[in-house]
Amino acid sequence: MIKKLLLFLLCLGCVTTYAETIKTDVLVIGGGASGVSAAIQSARSKVKTLLIEQGNWLGGSLTSSGYCYLQSNRNFPSGIYGEFRKRVVDVYKLRLGYDTTATAPLAFEPAMGAAILKKLTDTVKNLTLKLNTPFIDVKKDGTGWEVTIVENKGKVTVKAKALIDATEMGDVVSKLNVLMTAGFDSRADTKEALAPANATNQIEDISYISILKDFGRNTDHTISKPEGYDASKYVCLKSVDIKKLLNAAKLPNDKYMINWDNCASQYSVTSEDLQLEHRAETFAKARLHTLGLIYYLQTERGFKNLGFADDFKTADHLPYQPYIRENRRAAGVVRMVIDDIYTPYDRGSQLYRTAIAVSDAVPGQHYSEAGVPHINYPPFPAFSIPLGAVVVKDQENLFITEKALSVTHLVNGAVTDPAVQMTLGQGVGAAAAFCAFFGTTTKNLQPRVIQGEILDFKGYLMPFADIKQSDPAWRAIQQVGATGMLKGIQKITGSKADVLFMPDSLVTTAEVKPFFDEIYSRSFIWFNQEKPGQFFTVGNLISFISNMNLRDPENLRDALQKSWKSYYKFDTEFKTDRPITRREFAVLANRFINPFARKVDMSGKILN
Repeated sequence: MIKKLLLFLLCLGCVTTYAETIKTDVLVIGGGASGVSAAIQSARSKVKTLLIEQGNWLGGSLTSSGYCYLQSNRNFPSGIYGEFRKRVVDVYKLRLGYDTTATAPLAFEPAMGAAILKKLTDTVKNLTLKLNTPFIDVKKDGTGWEVTIVENKGKVTVKAKALIDATEMGDVVSKLNVLMTAGFDSRADTKEALAPANATNQIEDISYISILKDFGRNTDHTISKPEGYDASKYVCLKSVDIKKLLNAAKLPNDKYMINWDNCASQYSVTSEDLQLEHRAETFAKARLHTLGLIYYLQTERGFKNLGFADDFKTADHLPYQPYIRENRRAAGVVRMVIDDIYTPYDRGSQLYRTAIAVSDAVPGQHYSEAGVPHINYPPFPAFSIPLGAVVVKDQENLFITEKALSVTHLVNGAVTDPAVQMTLGQGVGAAAAFCAFFGTTTKNLQPRVIQGEILDFKGYLMPFADIKQSDPAWRAIQQVGATGMLKGIQKITGSKADVLFMPDSLVTTAEVKPFFDEIYSRSFIWFNQEKPGQFFTVGNLISFISNMNLRDPENLRDALQKSWKSYYKFDTEFKTDRPITRREFAVLANRFINPFARKVDMSGKILN
């Protein structure tokens, strides 16, 4: 009897031990904008994925921080971000005055945004979500990772082949021996002409955003005077048109997102203030600053009719967490610098060839501290984010998103926007799934395979604002653009610069010859023999394809003529002596030469 009892207890112990260990292919820590997107893509890429979030909402900055008025990436409804955008519009499209224009800012209530993300994750096979689940430890486990989480007040071990740190402030990599930097980089360090001469640990201000509601002209929703309230702190709002500020970020149901610059919502911090041991104290002071702002609006500016909306179930009705714009950045396989944005084609590294996401956000300079360097950015172009910036250096199968991205300070402000992070998360999820699916490590990442997966799920690689996903040539142009065979063209509009493909413009010999010479050993001979003129013609491309593929030129010409409009959807006439357009060139080169099939390394160098 005793032996049977001991055997039973032993078996029970084994079952208990087994139950306390979870095995997954990809573990995503952090359910913010990038984390949700990464987890969804990883699961859709057919690997088992676990997403844990220490709070009770998904969305991070989008929802828990209240940053629910998105102006970036409106031209790029990329993959999962495009799905989220569509679901938001579907919820509100019947509301009077809600702008459903494709390029309108995306406005929503924080609680609704969190609910939409939860419903989206619930529909994904291979994805397990755990809310209210913090992690407390992380360590290597062979080529994978072992993470200790807290679930139902007990410790649980998670073993994963690949790990994504999608926490708002890089809390996973902070526990590991990863080189991290913060604040302004020096010009000597990054070789960026716009960088200041000296480095500093000053980072962009944090903000406790508030969601206010208009309860009507004759109502009074004045809050109690906050601790330490000083009206002089908000003097920058004394003569400002408050109604104009309110309408600049108007939400559905008579609500407003209050995230105003300078003395208003911003609270100055350094990277040290955001370290775990100082975080609670810093956040408490920042909350009081925003409460003071609301009290100032209600008492000094007469907006007693504005009160807190009911989105957040906190004691003071402020969001669950502040909006963090910047923190410590991890060292990645590559570090993206500002020149990768302004002059992507003119550098030794060709990081755009490894693109996994796009951004059209303009860097913010949110500093209330006096004396912080001001950067005079020239008009800022849309750009691609490279794969190597999300892969942690010297750590196998560890990926980073949010504020820990491997970029310089000058780039940081253009990649941490929540809309951009949701776009980026999809690329990170595809990369992590690659490691798990093929049983390999980040040392063996294949950018072209990962990019193909992103394109399969409607994610953007290149920020061509004039080529929509509905265009039948969209994928071909994305792929050719990612090779550099045809380059994007910047068009300045105010403080920004769109990147255009200009599909109806003509292809010049000068722009395609360098690429052909780079990847085809016989290209030099062909150019010497054919001597194409200033503009590349349809006949030139047919001849080049035939020469490279050893295909009969007459048969190729006849086949193209028959399918020019019916299959390729070209609206031009087929004439071999006519200069070829960039659209035609991209579609035909992608089909018959397939430059996208050429492997590239993490720096964008083409591998032969």
